[in-house]
Amino acid sequence: MGEIIRDFFLEFVGKELCVFFCSMLPIIELRGAIPMAFALGLPWWKAFLISVIGNLLPVPFILLLINAVIKWMAGSRVPFFNKIADYLLKKVEKNRERIEKYSFWGLCLFIAIPLPMTGAWTGSLVAAVIGVKPHKAFLSALLGVLLAGVIVTLIVYGGIGFLAWLI
Repeated sequence: MGEIIRDFFLEFVGKELCVFFCSMLPIIELRGAIPMAFALGLPWWKAFLISVIGNLLPVPFILLLINAVIKWMAGSRVPFFNKIADYLLKKVEKNRERIEKYSFWGLCLFIAIPLPMTGAWTGSLVAAVIGVKPHKAFLSALLGVLLAGVIVTLIVYGGIGFLAWLI
């Protein structure tokens, strides 16, 4: 079944759009999109550009709309929405201190660290909820995503590419 889905996307959507959409997904972001691009045979520069653009696309929406969405979910009569709002607010509290302590550069480095749950989605969520100005948060996210893209591209295309060349 997985092969059918993969073949469908590759044939009808294309490699570049698969990487682009992957980079927009929370948790996966460009940390998963760049290795996907490598596996699909895309050149490093194309993987980097597509992944950075895709990873940044949701950031303004998160920064501008997430507080209203969380407020709506928290006030909803649907228990599932209440649980999501609680989860998001707990995520903010867990990361609040690290980002507030170092402000602009703290957010940038938080987003840049290529580990799960430290990317643009989580960084933008925390920034919006703690009240970082959107333009400042976006600039910090931009720098963080660019740095994460450089790190992941070097690891994947440099490290894995070198190992593949040796074998």
